[in-house]
Amino acid sequence: MSATATTEPPLLRQRHGVVLLLSNNNVAARNALTPGFYQGLVQALREAADDASVGAIVLTGEGGHFCAGGDLRQLAQRHAMAPQQRREELERLNILVRAIADCPKPVIAAVEGAAAGAGLSLALACDMLVAAEDAVFSVAYVKVGLSPDGGATHFLAQFLSRQRMTQLCLTGERISGVQLHALGAVNALTPPGQARAQALELGQQIAQGPMQAMADIKALCRMAASQPLAQQLEEEAQRMVQAQGRDEAREGIGAFLEKRNPDFVRLRQARRD
Repeated sequence: MSATATTEPPLLRQRHGVVLLLSNNNVAARNALTPGFYQGLVQALREAADDASVGAIVLTGEGGHFCAGGDLRQLAQRHAMAPQQRREELERLNILVRAIADCPKPVIAAVEGAAAGAGLSLALACDMLVAAEDAVFSVAYVKVGLSPDGGATHFLAQFLSRQRMTQLCLTGERISGVQLHALGAVNALTPPGQARAQALELGQQIAQGPMQAMADIKALCRMAASQPLAQQLEEEAQRMVQAQGRDEAREGIGAFLEKRNPDFVRLRQARRD
């Protein structure tokens, strides 16, 4: 977490072919969260969801850090607020986490430097995570008298035992990109300074796939751990029935039978035109 001021603009957008790069630009505060970032990222994700030319999204931070979490100067002001006001302020983070989950496009976190507090939540909320070996992850809330938010405990519980998660949350202990990779939460580990490039490369690879099918895959993967087998079977069946009637399946199966590579990008371009 950080206590310094923000810079403008709060969110940078760049296109790298079919990959949209979204970067937190509050460098002076190690990319602590700001109202402008909340609003800008939610809007960018919703626009990308409707843009057939976007195949994947990479979320990162400028200046060598991913996100230092909440701005402590802003959080300190909430002490004087009524509980309902605090809840309304907190909902901005929840809306952002839901926007990442609900976006049909795959979202890849590229983490250099610190991902602390709500920054950890954002990194783990993404569908995939690329991290530098020396990146630092921390559930830092306890150090300032707060408890985790932004889904941190939900995401940590997906790959940690209750005992290990409790230790991390109660101590605010730092863990490195190497350690998080060993725990199974990092898809690709890179030398320092290479996380963004590796995430963009991964995004370019994934973005060649069938967008509608990949949206279904993302949704199924997110719900798999929390649903009984019978309900997951039903979800898979419903999505498979829909998928079999799409042009993506006709192209994919046809390409396999004809011994050629499928061209899903052409289908997206045709829908856009």
